[in-house]
Amino acid sequence: MVRQFFLILLLLSFPAVAQRLFVEAPPSLQPLASRLQTLDPIQIEGAARLVGLTDPGPPIRVILAEEGSVQALSAPRWVAGYALPEQGVVVLLPARSPSYPDSTLEGLLRHEMAHVLVGRASGLRPLPRWFHEGVAMIAGSSWGLEEQTRLATTLLSGGEVPLAEVDQRFGGGEGEVRSAYTLAGAFVRDLLSRHGRDVIGEILRGVASGLSFEAAFARATGTTLANAESVFWASQTLWYRWVPFLTSSVVLWILITLLALWAIRRRRKRDAARLAGWAAEEEAAQNPDPPLVN
Repeated sequence: MVRQFFLILLLLSFPAVAQRLFVEAPPSLQPLASRLQTLDPIQIEGAARLVGLTDPGPPIRVILAEEGSVQALSAPRWVAGYALPEQGVVVLLPARSPSYPDSTLEGLLRHEMAHVLVGRASGLRPLPRWFHEGVAMIAGSSWGLEEQTRLATTLLSGGEVPLAEVDQRFGGGEGEVRSAYTLAGAFVRDLLSRHGRDVIGEILRGVASGLSFEAAFARATGTTLANAESVFWASQTLWYRWVPFLTSSVVLWILITLLALWAIRRRRKRDAARLAGWAAEEEAAQNPDPPLVN
């Protein structure tokens, strides 16, 4: 009886979970639609918890669009997907290979779905683009070794980039957008490591209540956005100050010189050992051992 009761509860709850996504596609993309429709509901619930939602809300409408469609023509050629949070809609363009920061269609879906959830958690009030994208990267599990490498490269080439400039980069070319994603994801990841996983939801709740983003940020973290930005950049000092020095031509020549001196010293030791061997052989030849007498 107890087993039957739990089975009934499971059957009743499954449709609600399964309908977190509603995927639409033309006939040519139906196989992909079926694949995406089975996205693990736990991932959706996890993204919702990250942004502070106890309920993800109504199903997210996912549109798979073909190249040449109105949806495809409205986005730059290198964009493989985008979200319309106010409509609860995600548009994916499968003909375009998922690009950074997502490597798979499922990863792209998680990323864009997170934008819809961020919009719901904030009451669709204004948010900095870097925050929107940084949270979506974390929710989409788009942070790993590749991002660490990109962060190091970005810092080495440009040093400190104010968050206001990061927002502007999202409106630039493909290279600028890539660096903007990297910096946004790094800052949000740093924010989570310093203030805990609930800080994103706390900020978004503050914004939804009518606070400005800066005020909501300060209330949730106990510090100003400007100070948090300074702390973040201070933590990156090793990368954008010391690494350029360690890879500079001066250090390179010092290392080459030290290597050369080490090689010369080793060669001299080998030559000295060889000369000593020859001297010993010559002495042995000049002073043969006396014959044994029985």
